[in-house]
Amino acid sequence: MSQEFFRTILGDRPTSGMGLTYSHEHIIIEDSYVTAAHPEFLLNDINKISEELINFYKEGGRTVVDTMPANCGRNVFKSAEVSRRSGVNIIVPTGIHLEMYYPENHWRYSYTEDQLTELFIADIENGIDQFDYSGPYVQRTIHKAGLIKLATGNERIDKHQEKIFRAVVNAHLETGAPILTHTNFGKQALEQAQLFKNLGANLEHVVLSHVDRAKEINYNKAVLDMGVRVEYDSTFRWKKAEPNYTLILLENLLPHYPDQITLGMDMAKNAYWKSYGGGPGLNFLLETIPQFLASKGLEEHYKNIFFDNPKKLYAFSKS
Repeated sequence: MSQEFFRTILGDRPTSGMGLTYSHEHIIIEDSYVTAAHPEFLLNDINKISEELINFYKEGGRTVVDTMPANCGRNVFKSAEVSRRSGVNIIVPTGIHLEMYYPENHWRYSYTEDQLTELFIADIENGIDQFDYSGPYVQRTIHKAGLIKLATGNERIDKHQEKIFRAVVNAHLETGAPILTHTNFGKQALEQAQLFKNLGANLEHVVLSHVDRAKEINYNKAVLDMGVRVEYDSTFRWKKAEPNYTLILLENLLPHYPDQITLGMDMAKNAYWKSYGGGPGLNFLLETIPQFLASKGLEEHYKNIFFDNPKKLYAFSKS
């Protein structure tokens, strides 16, 4: 039986070498349509990004999952360079993000399900375009996607988004690549999980992000009961005057769903990076979560959250 692997920007690695993993990050966001509207998302300084990742590595961090998909600010050469400099494995996605991050006449709307499927598979198996599909010429690199991303917003999942779902699941089933999604404050998480189930995705390799923003324990339970994985990343975002709902969810759900919960920082804004002069910095979870778990008698779950669950989730797996 072949060894399980995960696909990094620098090539495939055995999952045994994944190590401590952050499950939802933004490492490179190049000057693009996204940053023109949201300059706070610009993350393209190799020196600053490498500095932050080197500090993460020094504290035990080994792998990060980048979550900017096709034509949404990817620069695979920069991703590869900061991975080399820091020693941190970086998983880079293909797929499609929220509609707001693309112009209204974008090809995502005109491409068919089959064309999108073919594009995602090409990113995974042949290599990501060095121009990130920003022009008519495609020059594939040696750097391949190790993940497929999709996103839904505040409203019910519409026909266009359903097309994206089908293409993502098609590519997932064809290649074995895992799937990561964006939810807006956890909205449509149940609907996402149900659609993935209906489409025949391997739910052990599907993770829904930001579901902690939904706050409610029972809602999160309902999502987890579907069999998907969830990723929480708002530990540092809650205002001091309000409860830390992420920690409340961890305390209540880890004992019951130990194999389904992962954590990340989702530091899309450069103001969150210490190397950019901001905070709290990438090491925040390493500095706070162990103490929190210990205070609740949940120390045993540290390995699940940061090691075992990502290792299973982000492995390539064909059914």
